[in-house]
Amino acid sequence: MNISIYNTMDRKIEPFIPLHGKSVGMYCCGPTVYNYAHIGNLRTYIFEDLLHRILTYAGYDLKHVMNVTDVGHLSDDGDEGEDKMERRSRESGMSVYDIAQMYTAAFFEDTDALNIITPDVACRATEHIDQMIALIKRLEENGHTYISGGNVYFSIDTFPEYGRLAKLNLDQLQSGARIEVDENKKNPKDFVLWFTKSKFENHAMMWDSPWGSGYPGWHIECSAMSMHYLGESFDIHCGGIDHVNVHHTNEIAQSEAATGKNWVKYWVHGEFLINETGKMSKSKGEFLTLSLLKEKGYEPLDYRYFCLGGHYRSQLVFSWKSLDAAKNGRKNLMKAVSGLPFDTSRTVESITDEDSLSYLEQFKDHISVDLHIPQALALLWTLVKDSTVSDEDKAVLIRDMDRIFALDLTVKQPEGDESDIPQEIHDLVEQRVQAKKDKNYPLADEVRAIVESKGYLIKDTKDGPIVSKKL
Repeated sequence: MNISIYNTMDRKIEPFIPLHGKSVGMYCCGPTVYNYAHIGNLRTYIFEDLLHRILTYAGYDLKHVMNVTDVGHLSDDGDEGEDKMERRSRESGMSVYDIAQMYTAAFFEDTDALNIITPDVACRATEHIDQMIALIKRLEENGHTYISGGNVYFSIDTFPEYGRLAKLNLDQLQSGARIEVDENKKNPKDFVLWFTKSKFENHAMMWDSPWGSGYPGWHIECSAMSMHYLGESFDIHCGGIDHVNVHHTNEIAQSEAATGKNWVKYWVHGEFLINETGKMSKSKGEFLTLSLLKEKGYEPLDYRYFCLGGHYRSQLVFSWKSLDAAKNGRKNLMKAVSGLPFDTSRTVESITDEDSLSYLEQFKDHISVDLHIPQALALLWTLVKDSTVSDEDKAVLIRDMDRIFALDLTVKQPEGDESDIPQEIHDLVEQRVQAKKDKNYPLADEVRAIVESKGYLIKDTKDGPIVSKKL
């Protein structure tokens, strides 16, 4: 199966030709673990999971690396603003290390619930400070750095190709445009590689370095860790579209200035999840998490199904109405396939019927050309409703397609239809969830007893409570 994908660097869909035969290296920007991931963040990881699944489906030997930013990251990509880890520590009273550990665990709980494959390497920034220091030393030796105000800066004037990913016109950039001027910088687009002068007293995360005790800039960690695990040139770098202008632009500059080599062959970016007020962001205060969706009665795979309905390079508009539609769509799909004879001993190679095989070829065409997942999902529905395809072939095809969709289509669902459960019972269940969150366990037990007295059972699972009628 031949794959093609949109390369942000060239602004076009290109055939995917790995650097090393069937071996593929892919690096994805991971979470900054100072808070829970919001569902906009999680959309990016779902798109990257789809790419992961398509590459392995096509027979590539993939090594997937993702960083975990457990070193403080400033609230502005351009070296300005507050340190997010320090701010969260101040607000919560927890240490920055405890915060990082807690939210890292929460992040992977969310991705597991969404059937996102855990990367082969999930590398923590705090465990790779030596690699970052070594990379900064290479840049220093190559004449790309300067020290000002106690901090080590990368000089973009030493790298003539700076900004080619974002198509920046450096001649038109003006000091102070969009970013606060750092008086220590020779050029407003220069960026910090290593901080020794913190904006905050008693900064919690500090390491010894040749330039003094301090901590790394955000951009250097991705370059250092990706090259540590994937080499100085690799195939794919993924992330959100908001990383193009600053973070990924700076990553390219420091990586290629250090090695003299082309760093990444394909740049792949996912678009925003937006709502009525625009892009979802933690900085706006209130934000939607997967846990909140579960509290409101949605399953994590309802959200995954919702995301499958939008192409990764198009903005996806979130609303409760659209999530309701996704929830009902997934439920109806599960009902439609529940009676099929799923047999793990049969594979698509056993299919001989031409009509059935045409579905397989169409599916491959959709997923192989720039991740056209919405079309593939529509094809799945067409297959489910096609009475001319035998149930045996349908079962084999659906199981094969679910290697990409990851909707657990072949998993037997608990009996009972939640649509038959009165709203009064749903309200009681939500009241019990809130009571447990408030650690009001006597109230939670009382509500459970009321629900049971009305003829229903509550089963607690890691994805939230499941309600069923008593037999």
